[in-house]
Amino acid sequence: MVPGQHPLTSRRDFLSRAGGGFGMIALAALLAEDGLLAQPAPSLLAPLPGGKGNIGAFRGRHHPATAERVIFLFMSGGPSHLELFDRKPDLQRLHGQPLPDSFGPVATRRNVARNRLLGTRRTFRKHGQSGLEVSDWLPHLAECADDLCVLRGCRGDSVTHPESVYLMNTGSILMGRASLGAWVAYGLGTDNQNMPAFVVLPDPAGWVKGGAPAWGNGFLPAAYQGTLLSGGQAPIRYLNNPAGISQAQQRRTLDLVHGLNREHLRLRQDNGELGARIASYELAFRMQTHAPEVVDIARETRATRRLYGLDRPVTAEFGLRCLLARRMVEHGVRFVQVYCGDTGGWDAHSDVESNHARLCAQSDLPIAGLLRDLKSRGLLDSTLVIWGGEFGRTPMTEGTTGRDHNPHGFTMWLAGGGVKGGQTIGATDAVGLRAAEDIAHVHDIHATILHLLGIDHEQLTYRHNGRDERLTDVGGAVIERALA
Repeated sequence: MVPGQHPLTSRRDFLSRAGGGFGMIALAALLAEDGLLAQPAPSLLAPLPGGKGNIGAFRGRHHPATAERVIFLFMSGGPSHLELFDRKPDLQRLHGQPLPDSFGPVATRRNVARNRLLGTRRTFRKHGQSGLEVSDWLPHLAECADDLCVLRGCRGDSVTHPESVYLMNTGSILMGRASLGAWVAYGLGTDNQNMPAFVVLPDPAGWVKGGAPAWGNGFLPAAYQGTLLSGGQAPIRYLNNPAGISQAQQRRTLDLVHGLNREHLRLRQDNGELGARIASYELAFRMQTHAPEVVDIARETRATRRLYGLDRPVTAEFGLRCLLARRMVEHGVRFVQVYCGDTGGWDAHSDVESNHARLCAQSDLPIAGLLRDLKSRGLLDSTLVIWGGEFGRTPMTEGTTGRDHNPHGFTMWLAGGGVKGGQTIGATDAVGLRAAEDIAHVHDIHATILHLLGIDHEQLTYRHNGRDERLTDVGGAVIERALA
């Protein structure tokens, strides 16, 4: 006998060993009759009921939700609140003068704290029954004024892009935390097992500064990270089988790979990356059947295409991604993030007029179309739409006509999903430099988003390195005035 090998099994030994299994077969049958047989482990993305005690600590809804899904329109680069939603008569009056000493020291990215103040060329008008003030750069969105809850007192923690992008997306200026979409997927799962719970539609002209960690899973299991899609004729790459491969053959191949992976995972139960990869193979196969219908905009009417600006060169690309976002949430995707702006995006350091004119022309019509379309389909009441970037812009000029980064005071807005529209909450100071009234830190915004989804931000936790981590860390309070 070779050392380390078992001796040859005799016929008597074989029957003795195998016979012990017959009793387990009988036991399994009896347990199945009584409903006591252990069930296969549920999918990580299975929809979760309310209350505590679900799979994982404190997952599921903690109170009734007003929003079932989220579309986050991320204006990459930092749009200027002073040109869009926050009219400042005093800034116009003080145009060309230095920032008064009474404002004290100001942290800026490029040392513009003592530069002259820059008034805006934009004009603001009141719109809707609410009289919400919106810039002339957003004429289509202004027609939706009564649906918007504008947060004018937003505040962040960093003057640089990557850290601010991470803060807005993950609740921390540090890389490696779980993103908002990943937390929502972890907390609620998905309503459609044939589609990802969290989908990201980046701007094809360039990724947001900071890149993929903005939609990553961080310390959460890898199954919760964002799934990248694109616009164009093929939003999902490699969706179709290779030439000559039938669906049945693809299924057999996947079954073989799945079996091998499961056996590999059996001895590595704590390997979240491996478990997520196995789940992704299964999801990819299911998407081959279901996703083509989701991304097929050929079914949309000509009127719907016009609504999103698909008939105009300037708005067609971003409009398509907004339309895909609506189709995603319509088919059960829980969280969709749509980026507007290439690597530079709204980062108007040298010429805020030309920069914002271009991006407003690109995004205004599609965003208004998205709100109208959701409303006409009865989806806006249960879909939370978020608009904003990583920060705003300074009232002081950079160069001649540019503006620097401003995390101290900026604007975001919410619509639908149980939000009370037609109102502004908070304010910046006289020149729009700092949040001054009803300040909404990013943690407060995240807490409010989770609240609308039925989640208590203090209860949605994940044990990591001996600490119960959460999206809002040790801060955050729900913005009660935003709730309908």
